[in-house]
Amino acid sequence: MKGDFQAWLYCPEGKLVIELDGSRHYSEEGIIRDIRRDRFIESPGLRIPGFSDREIPENLTGVLEKIWSYL
Repeated sequence: MKGDFQAWLYCPEGKLVIELDGSRHYSEEGIIRDIRRDRFIESPGLRIPGFSDREIPENLTGVLEKIWSYL
């Protein structure tokens, strides 16, 4: 797959790309970049349950449940 994006985690068996969004993702430029990234990643049929970087320490159980629901 060609592109200038780097995923936090890729699960080929589940066609799943995990992305953690930090503060840079909430600027206008970051939002536009994320839209481009998501379209690129989803084009071959991959799915992206995105999470903020705060969700991991604050709601790990919820994050894992959401990931599991995609598998």
